[in-house]
Amino acid sequence: MKIEIDEGKCVAAGHCVMVAAEVFDQRDEDGVVVLLDPAPPEHLHEQVREAALLCPANAILSGGRDSAS
Repeated sequence: MKIEIDEGKCVAAGHCVMVAAEVFDQRDEDGVVVLLDPAPPEHLHEQVREAALLCPANAILSGGRDSAS
């Protein structure tokens, strides 16, 4: 799984951090999402999918497979 973030769409809701704190964080100054791991391990994939579904701005794009998964 590979993850991409569209920072321009992010509304700093923070749902992604609540669901997958190992993968997402927020910038202190404006709350915009920070991607900590663009290719998280398999045990985090379901959490990443949930974070993408909960994102009110559709700023998280997840899917696909990288060579490790």
